Amino acid sequence: MTYMRILFMGTPDFAVPCLDALIENGYEVVAVVTQPDRPKGRKGDLTPPPVKVAALRHNLPVLQPEKVRVDEALQELEAFQADLLVTAAYGQILPKRLLDMPRLGCINVHASLLPRWRGGAPIHRSILEGDANSGVTIMRMVQALDAGDMISQVVVPIEEEDTVSSLHDKLSAAGSKLLIETLPSIANGTHTETPQDESLVTYSPNLSRDDERIDWSRDARVLYNQVRGLNAWPVAFTTFSHKVMKIWQARIYEEESVPTVEPGTVLKTTDDSIVVQCGKGTLALLEIQPAGKRRMLVTEYLRGVKPAPGSKFGEREE
Repeated sequence: MTYMRILFMGTPDFAVPCLDALIENGYEVVAVVTQPDRPKGRKGDLTPPPVKVAALRHNLPVLQPEKVRVDEALQELEAFQADLLVTAAYGQILPKRLLDMPRLGCINVHASLLPRWRGGAPIHRSILEGDANSGVTIMRMVQALDAGDMISQVVVPIEEEDTVSSLHDKLSAAGSKLLIETLPSIANGTHTETPQDESLVTYSPNLSRDDERIDWSRDARVLYNQVRGLNAWPVAFTTFSHKVMKIWQARIYEEESVPTVEPGTVLKTTDDSIVVQCGKGTLALLEIQPAGKRRMLVTEYLRGVKPAPGSKFGEREE
């Protein structure tokens, strides 16, 4: 293994396996840069990002600049004289001065098969759009959103029941493995860099409230992907009795559909589900979270509330 001084930048859980893998494989991580601690929970307690927790576990120096592009932060990073900068879901745009700093440049571990799904929510979008595959791309960082040349890539199939949570974990593990496989060629200069095909670029903007709201006029398959693609965050929602209800888990219900019935109408309940008419097909709700309550299986919900056939989901909240 060629010796390298690595500056690591990352923030959420996705980045932790990459940092752990660098340490476990004997690389010298000279410092870790992550976002500042943020208030979390009902009490608003300051909570460190997952990467900071991992870095402290490895006894690594941690920097948490509010803005990495300010002169004070850049001077501090320059002092580490890193050979390579590795980022994984850091969360800030890096200035040219930082990109030019390391001898071997800067690379990013991105959770998609670039050029598909540049941007901030690639894992969500891949499930929301019904993609058959996702993956991880290690790319050269440039001053444009996820537009750098690709160095290596691995495909991760999206299974029928994958959620954002399960796919996130698969991609995080795949990304850390790919990083370790890729670093030696970067260190010795034998790697190749392939430009992205701009004609194939798609973007994955951060999620909005409209992305979360279920539109019952859409196909059951689209809504099934929406539920999976927002579990466990931020969670798809609808309304029932004019109050917000989150939908954590559902399945396509194949047995019956009544196209003449208005979308959002309850067709029936079973022992473990509420069957709802969609624009095409039907969706069986399996796990929900009524307004002001915890998430629960529909089996439990039906013990207290049993929506009558003909009642409606999707009316605007009060």
